[in-house]
Amino acid sequence: MVELPSVFRFGPYESRPRTRELYKHGSKLKIRPQPLQLLNLLLSRPGDVLTREELREQLWSSETFVDFEHGLNNSIKELRAILGDSPSEPRFIQTLPRLGYRFVAPVELAEPAIQGIPTRAQSDSFSSPRSNSVPLIRESEAAGAPANAPIPVATLPRSWRTWALRSLALMLIVLAVGYFQRSRSPVRTQPINGRIMMAVLPFQNLTGDTGQDYFSDGLTEEMIAQLGRLDPEHLGVIARTSVMHYKNSPEQVDEIGRKLGVQYVLEGSVRRDSDKVRITAQLIQVKDQTHLWSRQYDRELSHLLTLQSEIAQEISGEIQPTLGQPVKSDSAQYAALLAPKNYEAYDLYLKGRYYWNKRTAQGFQQAVECFTQAVAKDPTYARAYAGLADSYALMSAYYVAPPGEVIPKARAAALKALELDEKLADAHVSLALIAQNYDWDWQTSEKEFRRAIALDPNYATAHHWYAEHLALLGRFDEAFREMPRARELDPLSLIIQTDNGVFLYFSRQYDRAIEQFRAVLDLDPDFPRAHIIAYAYVQQGRLADALADIESWRRIDTNYFVESEGAYVYGRHGQTVQARRALEKLHLLNRREPIDPFVFIGPYIGMGDKDEAFVWLDKSVAAHSPGLTALKVDPIYDPLRADPRFQQLLRRVGLAQ
Repeated sequence: MVELPSVFRFGPYESRPRTRELYKHGSKLKIRPQPLQLLNLLLSRPGDVLTREELREQLWSSETFVDFEHGLNNSIKELRAILGDSPSEPRFIQTLPRLGYRFVAPVELAEPAIQGIPTRAQSDSFSSPRSNSVPLIRESEAAGAPANAPIPVATLPRSWRTWALRSLALMLIVLAVGYFQRSRSPVRTQPINGRIMMAVLPFQNLTGDTGQDYFSDGLTEEMIAQLGRLDPEHLGVIARTSVMHYKNSPEQVDEIGRKLGVQYVLEGSVRRDSDKVRITAQLIQVKDQTHLWSRQYDRELSHLLTLQSEIAQEISGEIQPTLGQPVKSDSAQYAALLAPKNYEAYDLYLKGRYYWNKRTAQGFQQAVECFTQAVAKDPTYARAYAGLADSYALMSAYYVAPPGEVIPKARAAALKALELDEKLADAHVSLALIAQNYDWDWQTSEKEFRRAIALDPNYATAHHWYAEHLALLGRFDEAFREMPRARELDPLSLIIQTDNGVFLYFSRQYDRAIEQFRAVLDLDPDFPRAHIIAYAYVQQGRLADALADIESWRRIDTNYFVESEGAYVYGRHGQTVQARRALEKLHLLNRREPIDPFVFIGPYIGMGDKDEAFVWLDKSVAAHSPGLTALKVDPIYDPLRADPRFQQLLRRVGLAQ
C-alpha cells in the first residue's frame, strides 16, 4: 500500500488517511472505509490517471472474492455524492472511460495536527466557506452557563497549556480590534424602500448521507417560512427556488448577496443522529461580510419546529435596529400550533415537500404518498393536508393526471387544512388555483389569492400566481405591478421570469416577450415553458424562427406539447404535410393513452380548420382542461374571436366581457 501523508486538503475538505477521517468545514463526515481509501489514493496523485487495474491492486486484495467493478463504481458514486461532485462536470473526480479516474482539483499536503490540539477540522461546528468566521456561541454559552461547562470539543493536554493560553490571548486581541473597528462605523445596512431583504442559504447536510438531503432542504424551507412571518412589512425573505441555486456553491457571500438583492444571509448546517439534531447557524451582513451572530443548538428531534422559531426570534433581535422598530411577531406561538403531535408526521411532511419541489410526475406521486402517510400518523396535521392539496392541484396543472380525477382530492385536502388552521397561506393558494383552473370561479379565486398574500406577504408563489390570474383576466397593468413582488422574493426563478414573458406575449408586446423568453432559454435551453417563444415568433411573422425553435426543442425533448406546437407552427407556415404528420402523432399518442384534448386545439387553428378547432375546444371544456384559462388573452385564438361560438365558450369559462 502507498505511504500517505497525514492530511490532504482540497476545497472545503480535509482528509486524514492515518486516522481514516474526512472533514468538511470543520465537521466530520460519515464515509465508508472503502470509498475513503479510494479518495486518499486519488489525492496522493493529483492530476495523474489511476487505472482501474492499479486501483484493483491497491484496494482490493487478490485473496478476497468481490465484484471489483461493482465495488469500484459504488465507491466512486458514494464519493461524488459526499463531495457534491458531478460525473458530467467534475470539480474533483474525473472519469476517463474504459481507463480509470483522475483527481482534478488542487491538493494541499499538511503536517499532522499535534495530538489533543483541535485543528479547524476537530469541531462539529459550521464554518462558512464563503467568508471569515467568528467564534461560535453554543446554547450553553448564550444562556450564561459557566465557561467550564462541558461542551463536546477536544480538550488540551497539560503540556500544551502555555501554547493554548498564548493562542487565546492572540485571539482575544484580534476580537478586540475587530470589535473596536466595528464600533467606530455602522455595521448594519439601511433598508431599501423601507424593507430589507434576507436569504437563507441551503443548510449543509453533514451526515454524509445524501438520503438526508430532504431533511436539510426542508430545514432551509422551514427557516424561510419562519423568518418570513417575523415582520413582512419590513423584512422580505428570498424564496426557496432562488436560494437552492447556491446549494454546494463556492460563490462568496458578497456575490450571492448582489445576485439575490439581499442585505443579510443566514447559512448553517444540520446533523441528525437517531433522535438528536445539531443545528449550527450564522447571520452575515452582506455589505462587509461581518458575522453578526452565530449559534450551535443540540436538541431532541421532537423539538425541531420550536427550535426553528427560536432561531428566527434571535435573528430578529439582531437585525431589529435595522428594521427600526421592535418586531412584534406571534411566530413562536404559531410554530407551536403548526407542530405535529407526532415527529414522524413532520419528517414525512419534509420528505413530501422535497419531492413536491421536484415538479415532476414521479415527484408529485411520491409527495402524495408522503403527505398521506403524514396525515395517517397525525390526522390533525394541517400542513400535511395543505401539502396534499398542493400536490393534487399541480398534478392537474402539469397535466400529470386528469383534472376530474385529482381536483376533488385537492379541494377536500385544502378545505380540511383550513378547517384545522385557517391561517395556512398555501392552502388558500391551492383553493385559488382550483377555483381558477377547474371551477372557473374567478371571483373566488381572486379572494383566495388575496387572502393568502395577506396571511403571508413573503410567499412568492402567491404573488406569482395572483399576477398570472390578473393577466388571464386581461388586467395587465395590475399583473405587471404584482409580478415584481414575486421576482423580488424569488429573483432566480426561471418560471417567474418565463411567465413575465408570457404576460408580455398575452398583452401583444411581442418584441419584449421574445427578449424575455430568449434570456430564459440562454440560461436553460431545456426549460419547456420558455418555448412559448415560438408562438410569439408566429405573431410577428417570423415563421422560420418559430420552426427553428420547435426543432431545437424536439432535439431536447419529445412529448405531445412539442408535437402540438410543431403542428401549429407548420400549419401557420403553410407546410400542411408536416403539420398533418405532427397531428397524426398526437392522435396516435391519444389512441394509446388518452391525453388532454387541449393539445389538439392549436394544430387545427394553425391549419385554418376552425370547425375542428371548436370540436376540440368543446371537448376541453368538458374535461376542464387547465389551458383554457388563457382563452380571453392568448393571441392564438384571435382567428376565432369573431365567431359566436367563441363568445359562448368565453361565457362557459367565466371570461365573457
